[in-house]
Amino acid sequence: MRSKPTLTADDVEKALAACEAEAKKNSWKVSIAIVDDAGALWALKRLEGAGRVTAKVALGKANTASMMGRPSKTMEDRIKERPAFLLFPDIVPIQGGVPILSGGECVGAIGVSGVQSHEDEQVANAGIAALGLS
Repeated sequence: MRSKPTLTADDVEKALAACEAEAKKNSWKVSIAIVDDAGALWALKRLEGAGRVTAKVALGKANTASMMGRPSKTMEDRIKERPAFLLFPDIVPIQGGVPILSGGECVGAIGVSGVQSHEDEQVANAGIAALGLS
């Protein structure tokens, strides 16, 4: 039997706080979603002023990154080459979802929505960095 790293509640709180700090530092009104490796929701926070749809989009980006074990931008780029990838179930192929990788394993993901996609990803990466992961 093998052992696998997993997210803890403390990890999620630390990552969420770092994401929120990054967004507030830049005056970005975003929603932040953190999921586990199966896409189950750990945390969802819609910052003051973030659009209603951003919460669902952030969760979709996080689920996409978790399922694929790669940033959601990967699917955005792949669809340009092969539009049939749009048929994959339950994906949001928009930059802003980043997997949380520990020991080469995907243990979850962070998805952010509300500003430009590369800025969403910047906020998600702040959460990853707070965990000491890259």
